[in-house]
Amino acid sequence: MFISKKIKIKTMKRIITLVLISVVAYSALGQKKDKAVFEEYKAGFYQNFIMKDISAVEEKQNPEKKEKKFMMDHSELDLPNKVSLYKREWANPVISQGNAGSCWAYSTISMYETEVKRLSGKEVKLSEIFIVYWEYVEKARRFVTERGNSLFEHGSESNAVARIMNKYGTMPINVYTGLINGRKYHSHDAMYEEMMGYLNSVKKNNVWNEELVLVTIKTIMNHHLGEPPTEFNVDGKRYTPKSYLKDYIKINPDDYVEILSYKQEPYWEQVEYKVPDNWWHNAEYYNVPLDIYMEVVKKSIREGYTISIGGDVSESGFSRNTQVALIPSYDIPSEYIDEDSRQFRFSNKTTTDDHGMHLVGYIEKDGKDWYLIKDSSSGSRNNDHDAPEFGCYFFHEDYVKLKMMGFTIHKDAVKDILKKFK
Repeated sequence: MFISKKIKIKTMKRIITLVLISVVAYSALGQKKDKAVFEEYKAGFYQNFIMKDISAVEEKQNPEKKEKKFMMDHSELDLPNKVSLYKREWANPVISQGNAGSCWAYSTISMYETEVKRLSGKEVKLSEIFIVYWEYVEKARRFVTERGNSLFEHGSESNAVARIMNKYGTMPINVYTGLINGRKYHSHDAMYEEMMGYLNSVKKNNVWNEELVLVTIKTIMNHHLGEPPTEFNVDGKRYTPKSYLKDYIKINPDDYVEILSYKQEPYWEQVEYKVPDNWWHNAEYYNVPLDIYMEVVKKSIREGYTISIGGDVSESGFSRNTQVALIPSYDIPSEYIDEDSRQFRFSNKTTTDDHGMHLVGYIEKDGKDWYLIKDSSSGSRNNDHDAPEFGCYFFHEDYVKLKMMGFTIHKDAVKDILKKFK
C-alpha cells in the first residue's frame, strides 16, 4: 500500500509527541511507586474497649467472614511513627470520644487546653461534654426557628466551641464528665434517637414552642448525661462556667479564627464552609490559596501554636495499624497535589468532612514535614507507642495538603494574613 509523504510525517510527529508525553509523565512521577495490599479487618481499641463497655459485644472469631480493605502497603517503609521523634507542644493525654460523633469538641477543647498552657502556664482539663450538651440545645433552638429545616445531627465544626464558650462558658472535666451509671465511654445514639424522635413529632404536629422544646431536649440529655452544674469549686474558689472561662483559664474565644482553603469560593474573602456540620451556615472562614494554607501550618507549629484541624480520614494510605497517613503514588503523585486536585476530590465527595483532630508537633524527614496528630477516635489507640497514653496519628504533609480542609488557630499566628482580607 502506498503511503504519502504527508502521512509519514504526520505519523512520525504523533510518535514523537507520545514519546515526549511519556518522558514528561515519567519524570513527573519520579517518586518511588507505592504498593497496596488487602488487609483483614482487625479488632482494635474500639472493639476491645469501647464496644465492650457499651454493648458487651464480643468480636466473632470467624476468619472466613473477616472484612478486607484495599490499603497502601506500609510494611517496607521507613515511617516516623514514634511520638518521641517529634518536637511537640504540651497537650493533655487523649480522652476517648467513645461511640459519639463529637470529635469537633474533643479536638478543639484539646487545642484550648494547650493554649491555656501557652498563655498562662496553667494545666487544665476541660469538659468536652459540657460543650456538646449546649451545642445540642442550640441545634434544637435553630430547628424550631427554621421550622424543622435545620440539621440536627451529632456533628459540628471546631468554631462551634468558641460560640458555645462565649454564650455558656466552660468547666473542668472533673466537674462534668457526662458519664453516668458506671459508663466508661460515651455512646449518644440512644439519646440522639430520643431527641430526634421528639423533634420529628414537634415538626409533624406544628408545635413550635421554643421554650417547651428546649426544656424537653435538656430533660432528655439530663437523663443520659446528667445535668451540668451551674457553680463549682476550683482551687478553693467558687466559679460559674462563665467566670471560670474569664477569670481562671482567661481564654478569649474571639481570639481564634478559621482558616480554609477551597477553590470553590473566592480566595482572600471570608466565606461559608459548605458542609453539613456547619449547620448554622457560618460564613467567617478565611479562605486562602493552598500554598498560604500550608505555609501557615508549617510556620505556626514551629512557633508554638497548635491547630485544631479537620478533613478526610478514610483513605487507602491512612493506616490504623501503623497510625500513619500518606498519599500513595497510585492515588496521586506528590508533584501533582495542588489546589485543583484538592478541590476535585472535595467536589466529587471523595474528600469529606469526616473528623477533627489536634495537630501538636512536627518532624522534618527527607525534605518534607510530618505532623504529630493527637486524636480522640478509637483507631488512634490501636497500638502501643512509646507514649501509649497519647492516642495519635502521624500525618505526612502531602496528606494535610490534599485531605485536610481547614483548621482553627490563634489569630496571632496568622495576623499578617488576616491583614490582607477586606
